[in-house]
Amino acid sequence: MLGFDESAFRNQIASAVSLRPQIEELVTTITADGLSNLFLIGAGGTYAAMWPYEHLARRLSTLPVRAVIAAELIESGDASLGEKSVAVFASVSGTTDDSLRAIQYCKERGVHTVALTGYPDSPIAQAADSVLISQPKTWPFDMQMLLFMTRLLSERGEFAGYEKFADELAQLPQVLVDVATQAEPEAAAFAESHAQTDYHFLVGGGNLWGFTYLYSMCILEEMQWLRTTRVHSAEFFHGSLELLEKDTSVIIFQGEDETRALTDRVEKFARRVSDDVTVLDTRDYPLEGISEEFRGLLAPVVLDTVTGRISKHLERVRNHSLDLRRYYRVVEY
Repeated sequence: MLGFDESAFRNQIASAVSLRPQIEELVTTITADGLSNLFLIGAGGTYAAMWPYEHLARRLSTLPVRAVIAAELIESGDASLGEKSVAVFASVSGTTDDSLRAIQYCKERGVHTVALTGYPDSPIAQAADSVLISQPKTWPFDMQMLLFMTRLLSERGEFAGYEKFADELAQLPQVLVDVATQAEPEAAAFAESHAQTDYHFLVGGGNLWGFTYLYSMCILEEMQWLRTTRVHSAEFFHGSLELLEKDTSVIIFQGEDETRALTDRVEKFARRVSDDVTVLDTRDYPLEGISEEFRGLLAPVVLDTVTGRISKHLERVRNHSLDLRRYYRVVEY
C-alpha cells in the first residue's frame, strides 16, 4: 500500500488500545470524586474528533457533556465549569498552544484535566493532571475516547456490554489493517479520477459529522489546499443543496448509527443531480471480531483509515505533499 507503514500503524493502534487499564482506573477516580459535567476540548481536528463522543453521551447519558473549542472557551468562559468538572484534551504533538492555554484556564478553576498525547515530556502532558500516553504520532484518538466514554457511561449504568466491547477493541490493529487493505484500490481510483478536481462537497451525520468536518477542513483544505463545502446530512436540505451541479464532487460519509436514514436521503438526492457521487460506507467493511451492536461506534476510526488511503493517493496524483503548509505553524497569527 502506498505510503503505509503497517508495523508502525499496528503499533500505534495497539498502544492506544493498551491504555485500557489506565483509562478504567482514571474513570473510577473521577467518578468517585463526584463528576458534575465533562468537557471535551480541542483545536481544529482534535475539536472535531471530540464530536462523536459528545454525540454518544447525548444519546445515552444524562451527564452534561460538551465538545468545546479551546480558544473560544478561554475568551467566552463557561458558567458550568468548576471543581466537579473534568476536561479531556487531545494533541498529537502535545504542543498545541490553544489547548495548552485552555488546560491552564481549566486548572485555575479547579477542573481535573486529562491529556491524550504521544509525548510524555510535551508541554500539554506536563501541564495536565492526568496523562494517557500512546506511541508518538498516534492518530486518531478514537480508541482512547471510545474506552473512556463507554467505561464512564457503563459506570453510570448507561452503556451495556462494556467488558465485551473493550475486549473486542483489542483486535483493532488487525481490523484496521484489513480496512486499509480493502480500501486501497478504491482510494487509488478516487484519486486518479479527481486529480484535477478543485472543489468537493462533503456530507455526514450522527457520529460521523465531526469526521466530515475534520476531513474537509484539516485534510482537503489544510493539507491539499482544496476548496470544500461540508454540511450535516440533517441540514443538507436547508440551503447547501443549491450548490450541487452535474459535475460537483460529492463525498458522503455513511455510518451505522440511527442517523443513517438522513444520509441515505442525501445520497438519493445527490445522485439525481451529480454524476460524481462517492459514498464511503462502513457497512462495506467486515470488521471481523467486532459485534454487530458495536460496529456503529467504530465508524469514525474506520473512515479515518479509509480516507487515510485516499489522502496518500491524492498526495501522489496532485504532487502536493500532505506536510506542505503556507501559513499553519509557518507564520505568526
